[in-house]
Amino acid sequence: MKLQGKTIAILIAPRGTEEPEFAQPKAAVEQAGGTVTVISLETGEAQTVNNDLDPGAKFTIDKAIGDVSAAEFDGLVIPGGCVGADTLRGSDAVIAFVRAFFAAQKPVAAICHAPWTLIEADQVRGRTLTSFATLQTDIENAGGTWVDQEVVVDQGLVTSRTPDDLPAFCAKLVEEFCEGKHEAQSENA
Repeated sequence: MKLQGKTIAILIAPRGTEEPEFAQPKAAVEQAGGTVTVISLETGEAQTVNNDLDPGAKFTIDKAIGDVSAAEFDGLVIPGGCVGADTLRGSDAVIAFVRAFFAAQKPVAAICHAPWTLIEADQVRGRTLTSFATLQTDIENAGGTWVDQEVVVDQGLVTSRTPDDLPAFCAKLVEEFCEGKHEAQSENA
């Protein structure tokens, strides 16, 4: 029970978050003994997708983004999915929430299209990360270094490319959440 006593926030869009990229990290944190709080733009249920197009399962949202603070959590998971990631990066409240994790030097894990949210929060400049391949130019234009690797860790920021990388991504995010704050983790903006 490595994460006993730790509470991890996981973001989910009302629609369009990739189901395995949400469900598997959530399960990994819970299996390691952590408590997960599911956060979205508002409470209710979120409809996930599989392969961006096929309907996935529905998940209960625990809290609305306006009702939480990064201070309440020990780490953050941001799943991908094109529509879901695009929806999350369009929310000023989500962007402020993400920035607060970096400012507090807390670990953040983002997979697939989720780095769009990191770009919007201006948190990729000077970092090395990975993502779904089509985000390479976006990451580089935002000042980051993109690499094609299964999982990349840069001072508490864990990134992966696709659902195929979930085993490595989940193992690393649990490890980083166990380590806690990273003094070199800092907010760019």
